[in-house]
This record gives sequence, C-alpha cells and structure tokens, in this order.
Amino acid sequence: MTQLSSISELLQQSGAQFRIFDMGRRISKLTTDQFDKFEQGLIPYPTPYLHHAWLALMLWNPKHKQQNVVWFLKFPLDEQGFLVQAVRDDFLGRLMQNIQQMLDNNAISEANDALKDNPFSFTPDQEKMAMFHAVAAHITQQPASQFLAGAKAYFSGDLGWDQWSGVGYQGIADLVADLESQQHYLLNAIPNIPSEPLVALATCLEHSKPDHKIAEALLARLKKAIAEPEQASLVAALLRGLSNTHSDTLRSEALQLTLNSQYQGSAEVMAAIATRCNESLQHPELLHLYLERLAVSEAGQAGFSRILADLMFIPVMRILVLQQFRNENRSEALSKAVGAMFGKKFS
Repeated sequence: MTQLSSISELLQQSGAQFRIFDMGRRISKLTTDQFDKFEQGLIPYPTPYLHHAWLALMLWNPKHKQQNVVWFLKFPLDEQGFLVQAVRDDFLGRLMQNIQQMLDNNAISEANDALKDNPFSFTPDQEKMAMFHAVAAHITQQPASQFLAGAKAYFSGDLGWDQWSGVGYQGIADLVADLESQQHYLLNAIPNIPSEPLVALATCLEHSKPDHKIAEALLARLKKAIAEPEQASLVAALLRGLSNTHSDTLRSEALQLTLNSQYQGSAEVMAAIATRCNESLQHPELLHLYLERLAVSEAGQAGFSRILADLMFIPVMRILVLQQFRNENRSEALSKAVGAMFGKKFS
C-alpha cells in the first residue's frame, strides 16, 4: 500500500483536479497553501466553527468533469485552533484502507466509498448542501439543476410574487452560485418578495459576495423588517445575507440598526451576528454594542457563554473580546455576565 504522510499528498497523487472549501460558518474557498500549512500544524484553522474545522474536499476528473467526488470532513481543533496531528494520522490510516484502488487506477469514481464508516465525515444540512451542489456545478461547468428555470421564472416576477411555494431551494442556490450573471433577477425580486422566499434567498447569499446593489436592496428590506413585529427570523436571515458583502459600510450600518432596534434582545439575531458577522464585530464600537446587548438578551447566561466561547475561538476575535471585557465603560450587566462565564469576577 502506498504510504502517504498527509492529506495534501493524497490530493496531489490522486490524479484529480481538486478544490478545498471551508464549510463552517459559510461555504468559502481555502487555498491549497492555507490547507497545507494548517495540516502541517503551522497555522491555526482560519475560520473555526464550534471548535472544529469543517471541510469539503472536491475532486474531479479534468477530462470527464462529471466524474467527481466530495469528501465532507470535520476535524476537532486543539485549544489554540490547530489541527490535532494524531487525529489527522488516524483519518489517513482509515482512509488508506479504502482508497488504494483509486490511487492505483487513477479513478475518481473509486473514491465514492472512501469515507465509509469514517468518524471524521459529516453530512451538511440540507440548505448548505444545496448551495454546495450549486457551487460545485458552477466550478466544474456542469449544468445547473432542473429547479433553476422555476427560480428564474419566479424571481423575474412573471409568476406573481405570491407564487413562491413551488420554487425549489436548489433553484435559488443555482441562481446565487452564478451571481455575476444572474443578479438582475435578484435585484428585481428583493424589494417585492414575501418573507419566506426572502429568507431562503438571504441564507444562500451568505455563501456569496453580494455587491453593493444587492446589499442595498437587502438593507432596505432589513430596515422595513426591524420596524415590524415578529420578524426575528427574517432579520437574522437578512443579516446573514449581508454578512459577506463587499461593503463594510453597509454591513456596519445593518448591525447598528439592528442592535438599536426591537430585535436587539433576540437570541436568534444575536446568534446570527456572532456566527456570520464576526468580521464586522472587529470594529470596537460595534463589538462593544453587541456585547452589551448580548448580556441582557433572551439568550440568557447560557447563551451568552456559548456564543462567546465560539466567537472567541477565532484568534483575532479573542483578543478584541478580551479588550472589551476590560473596558472601563462596560455596564454592570456585562460585568456580571462575564463574571458568570468565567466563574469569577473578570478584571
């Protein structure tokens, strides 16, 4: 059996083209260099989520792009966010028992069962899987799903904005995966569509990089939503849709408006901000406002501690959060929440 010392070496020897994605907070590309350094223990995982690295390794035959395989892998990280080398070695050992035929025959199709009974594999939730399928098809220049035509018809307005129930989530994901050429459909629809399809669209858009036109349209809907009652799920979804836009100004405005609105105490909204909008929280004034709202939110002390434990696992956020914990202008409520989180008074 061929002896391999790393996953990177395995990918290089597979004979396939490949791409590596982070599947944690959102679907995003990892460079080969990033992954290689992470695997060697040279850098912590850049985007940890729930103390794990969530990965998708996509391999395809360059001559027959329909021949492809995706491995979804979930690796635990140590306290500093580095890959536990014993875990990587255990994974490779289990994998090599199943994958030798692929290496010997240079056949991607043989890799489909490579993760059978592997404890480090996982299945993404249905919504994220739909978006990943759309991204993968776009990258390998394969046709979009059969649901794309229905999504185009709805988002064009031809069917009527109330006729959304037959639109497949996969079709919306296909539209977003090809955002550059399809965004006119979204710009036409965002001001008009009901909450349900807007939530579906926004949760797809968090995996893309919407330009300022789409971001402005989403922000307009956010302003409307935060003025209305019982819209926490929509507000959270719109924040997720805005979270990866190119415009830092629009992202910051969205957070300021929300954290000063009637939804400032919503646990769902607080979780969406922490898990998707952490780049915007790198602004000290926004982070301070967020922590103050979180301390008195409906998430309670347990939610405060869980949300911050995950947020502080991101190296840059840990430093910034600790600075805010020591902020002399923090409220008594925030001081109490921090003290309860650490089991003692924080100073």
